[in-house]
Formats: sequence, structure tokens, C-alpha cells
Amino acid sequence: MNYSHIIGIDLGKNSFHLVSHDQYGHQLFKKKLTRQKLLEFLSVHEPVIIAMESCGGSHWLARKCDEFGHTAKLIPPQYVKPYVKTNKNDFNDADAIAEAASRPTMRFSSAKTETAQIVSTIRKIRSGYIRERTACMNRIGSILLEFGINFPKGHACMKSLFQWLVDKNQQLPPLIIFELSELHEHYLNLNKRIDSQADKVEKILADNEQMKQLQSVPGIGPVIASACISTVGNPNDFKNGRNFAAWIGLVPIQYSTGGKSTLLGISKRGNKELRTLFIHAARSILWRDKSSEKYFGSWLIELKKRKPFNVAVVALANKIARIAWAVLVNKKSFEIRT
Repeated sequence: MNYSHIIGIDLGKNSFHLVSHDQYGHQLFKKKLTRQKLLEFLSVHEPVIIAMESCGGSHWLARKCDEFGHTAKLIPPQYVKPYVKTNKNDFNDADAIAEAASRPTMRFSSAKTETAQIVSTIRKIRSGYIRERTACMNRIGSILLEFGINFPKGHACMKSLFQWLVDKNQQLPPLIIFELSELHEHYLNLNKRIDSQADKVEKILADNEQMKQLQSVPGIGPVIASACISTVGNPNDFKNGRNFAAWIGLVPIQYSTGGKSTLLGISKRGNKELRTLFIHAARSILWRDKSSEKYFGSWLIELKKRKPFNVAVVALANKIARIAWAVLVNKKSFEIRT
């Protein structure tokens, strides 16, 4: 393996721009290749470090590089930007990627497995259905409001829409009833699709040991467990649990100047979906006082007394995220310490 030789690739849909650097940072060559030509080039090239931004298509290409004997390194795009010189173009981007990959302090992310990508795709489709369902519910509510009916929020009433209208003795024009029936049918169909996507994920990960271990953590169920497995390529990419929580955006923003350090609100950086799910998990625990004391002892009880509810929720979400990281790294289920 020639570790002193780095090839930076700027990914595209049809064309890929390559810039190669030697151990001193000198440019060896630059090429523009189609997808098929790129695979042919990589298959015959001596094993080297292949660097690219972590974006759409990068995980697939990283697995291909591993098949050809190369070492693939994925770099978060925000870490590449400072190395782009002068005007932005594809070759300059590839040059910046190669230079960033040569830095000894650079942070890399691991490529996802094919199974993780499949699960991630299914979950993204499910999230799209959920957004579409919310939009459908809002349409129904706005139509009813146009005719002076304030329809309650929530799925309980929405599932029995027409029964609710009958019980409330609400009169609507026949054409509006027809439009509502089509929208309501679409709403029910989306419910079935959402459940179907969740079942697919559970079947794929039914024999996954980490899935079972993660669900031993308080507040974590199949949805959060599958999100962790499909999103985190390699938990060892994070030095500790705090770094994992910081990647999700559950740690305070630090503003330091003149030797004085100030902690602000949470950064909300990184993976928004995981951050939201962990906060929901924490909220579900805080609503149950007995179980929260059982799993987290007096720490959480005292925190609820000293801090506002939402602050305590975020603090608990941070703790759950750290526990989830420890479970992923150690490959052991969560155990309550007595």
C-alpha cells in the first residue's frame, strides 16, 4: 500500500474529477473520468489512499475502492472547504480533498455497509411518508376550517373523521364530503405505508445483535436503534461518548475569548434526525417519574428540581446518546448499576 500517494476525487453524477498528490503535496496528475472509466482506472491502479467528501454516492464508491484494494477515506464537506484555493471548480475541489486528507489531524468518517444504506433508504422513505401524512392532515383541517369547523388535532380524531362529523352534527356540502373522503383515504393509505416501512426495517435487522443491545437502553426502541445502526458507520470514529453527542448537536456551544469561556445553548449541529429522536426518548422517560428514578437514580430527580423541564430533557438526551455510543462500541447491553 502506497500511503504517501493520495488521490482526491470530486464526485459527480456522470463525471468525476481526480487530483493526485505525493507525500510532499505536489500534484502528480489530474483527470476527468466518467463513472465507468473511473471504476476501470481504480481497478488497475496500485493500492493508494482514495479521499472524497462524505456525500451522495460516496459510501458506494468507498466500498468499490475497498474491493480494489485501496483505502477509502471520507471527509465531511465542511472540513474540505478551508483548503479550496481561489475560485471554486471541480479540479480545485478535488485538489482540496487530496490536501485535506493528508492533514494528520483530519477527521474522517467510515463508509456505511450495504445493509446500513438499505435501512437508511427505507427509513428516509418512511420519513417522507410521515411528512406527506402531516401535510394531508393539515389540508383536511384547513378545508374544515373554511366551513366553520375547528377539527381537533391528532390521529385519534383523524382516523374517525366522518364519525366525528356525524357525532358533532356538522353539515357539509356533498362535494366537500367527496373531496374529504379522497383526502382521508390518502391519509389512511399513508398510515399503512408508514407501518410497512417500519416492518421492513425490523425484518432486515431482526437478527442484528446491536439492534437488540441498543433497545436495552432506556427510551430507545426499534426506531432509534435502527437510526443509530444506519447512520453511524463506525462508532469507533468517535473518541468518546461526548464526541458522539457533540456530533448529534446535543452539547452546548462554547464561546471563548480573552481567557473567558461561555457556554450557550446546544449547537444543533450534525444529524438532526438522531438529535430529535434522542430528545423524544428523553421526554418519554421524564414523563414517567418512577422509571426515570429506576434507571438514572437521584441525578435526574435533582436535575428536574434545579432546571426547567426542557433543559432536563436535553441533558437526559445527551446522557442517553452517550450510553448508546458505549453500547455500540462495547457491544454489550445496557445494565442498571446498583
